[in-house]
Amino acid sequence: MKSVLRKSWPKGIPETLEYRLGERPLHEYLIRNAIDRPEETGYVFYGNNLTWEQLNNKTQRFAQFLKNRGINKGDRVALYMQNCPQYLIGHYAIQMLGAIVVPLNPMYKEAELEYAINEAEIQAIVAGQELYERLENIKDELPSLEFLITTNYADFLLGESNLPLPDELKIEKKEIKNTFDMEEAIDTSEPIGETEEVDIWEDVGLMVFTSGTTGRPKAAMLTFGNALFKTAASAHGYQVSLSDKTLATAPLCHIAGMVMGVNIPVYSATQCALLTRFEPEAAIKAIESYKLNKLYTVAPMNAAILHYPGIEKRDLTSLELNFATSFGMAVDEKLATAWKKLTDGCLLFEASYGLSETHTCDTMMPIDQIKFGTCGIATYDTEFRITDLDTGEDLPPGKQGEIAVKSPGVFKGYLNRPEATEETLRDGWVFTGDIGILDDDGYLYFIGRVKEMIKASGYSVFPEDVESLLSAHEAISQVAAIGVPDKKRGESVKAFIVLKPDYKGKITESGMVEWAKAKMAAYKYPREVEFRDSLPATSSGKVLRRLLKES
Repeated sequence: MKSVLRKSWPKGIPETLEYRLGERPLHEYLIRNAIDRPEETGYVFYGNNLTWEQLNNKTQRFAQFLKNRGINKGDRVALYMQNCPQYLIGHYAIQMLGAIVVPLNPMYKEAELEYAINEAEIQAIVAGQELYERLENIKDELPSLEFLITTNYADFLLGESNLPLPDELKIEKKEIKNTFDMEEAIDTSEPIGETEEVDIWEDVGLMVFTSGTTGRPKAAMLTFGNALFKTAASAHGYQVSLSDKTLATAPLCHIAGMVMGVNIPVYSATQCALLTRFEPEAAIKAIESYKLNKLYTVAPMNAAILHYPGIEKRDLTSLELNFATSFGMAVDEKLATAWKKLTDGCLLFEASYGLSETHTCDTMMPIDQIKFGTCGIATYDTEFRITDLDTGEDLPPGKQGEIAVKSPGVFKGYLNRPEATEETLRDGWVFTGDIGILDDDGYLYFIGRVKEMIKASGYSVFPEDVESLLSAHEAISQVAAIGVPDKKRGESVKAFIVLKPDYKGKITESGMVEWAKAKMAAYKYPREVEFRDSLPATSSGKVLRRLLKES
């Protein structure tokens, strides 16, 4: 494998990973940024420039507040917010105490919150003001929860914004009884004297909820070192430097959004424009206003910008690199070509393959050897195996099997789930439950999930494969495939499709089936097609096939 990687490794990038400020937790990088470049802007939030000194000072003050409230090393504190500076402050303040950050998706409703909070035995929560009511409704069912902190996102707005404001930034601030206000907590606390000493490769600094390969969500335990390694690997792999300006619109509660929006700017001391969520006009204007040159997206974001009214008159020429993820639609050569034309040269490519259990970003795409349809090659100090689903034996290049990965980013296990940990983590290898292929050049092809595999007439059909093939149709904006019961075939494929606006009413569902029949193997093409106005998705843009199965 190492000889293969040397063949495919991108030119101009060192093959050995060296940490910018040494092997230390990322909150120490934040402190160092404040010392080395105090007046430089770290984040821009709708026109408010937040310097490294300001960010570090507020973070250290909030850390002292949490410490005064009894939060200590190993305690679990949840963040339940949209993207905002308060999220960044909360994340690093918690870790300065050696405590554990537990991101909670702001889309969670009461039942999901109750499960996650009790599963992780969370002691404190920092919540957006507009989300508090959901917590209030279940507070009597949360025995571990000791206190709540709420925040209004507009606390970090200064004057009029040069970008359009989303609704969550227009909410009037109000006092919420029996909670602490985050702004007041910061303003009335002194900066913490010294941070807690941690063993970065042993101490857990983050717990993220993931389904793993089976069952209900589990809390994957990730160390401070896992975060440092994956952040550094991604930053150096894509040559993120001090002079770069990036955009963070993906949810910070999601592991990929966290790497790109929370970790990389701090690790690289790179200026980042932070938006609460993706909206085409705000993203376009941020790129124009701040001359952003590198960004992370999911493919539907690129499509939304490409089809935005009047986009041909906007100036996105500052963009140089766009690492993207295929969710609902593929990051393919057609999309990349259109993006390159719109931006006058920006490269668009699949960012990486990864999962929560490995702190994501297990691969990177060599920017001088882009291979569409793949996830790139193994990143620094990372190994892949493709194993036979039946025998567990390693398979040679070109053969399809389960992906296993090993690296310094691999998690410690699932909290209080030894059997699930044993099933997934074996001798340092994470068995992902994903199906893939490695080619002779070391590029990884992601085929699909074992648990989402459709068994049709004895053949294995992977939803992502069907979706990719259907995406070649010019009328399709988004697509998701699932398996449905079939008396003769066991299962058949059903496709849910969102049409591009110009094609609505001009194409029939039966016509789409006939088109697919002509393009795909007999066992694979969808027997049913249903047009939808939208597909259910997570806040990070990942289509929720399970909800389609339940509909």
